[in-house]
Amino acid sequence: MLLSGMTPDAASSPHSLATASGLLLGAFGASAAVGTLLGWLAGSWSIGLLVGALAGIPLGIFSVYVVYSKEGSR
Repeated sequence: MLLSGMTPDAASSPHSLATASGLLLGAFGASAAVGTLLGWLAGSWSIGLLVGALAGIPLGIFSVYVVYSKEGSR
């Protein structure tokens, strides 16, 4: 039986590991999708996918940084 004072702090935080991984995957996937679409319009979807995926890595890291830096400033 868990008492209200015995719950872990991580469970009450809205920013968990699942949130971070969701932000990373969401930003990466969106960037790859946009890159693929733009590449397809330009005539080479595979190059667009590559460029979108390469741009998605720092975009995902930046999105996690922004969300978690706001949490730490409270």
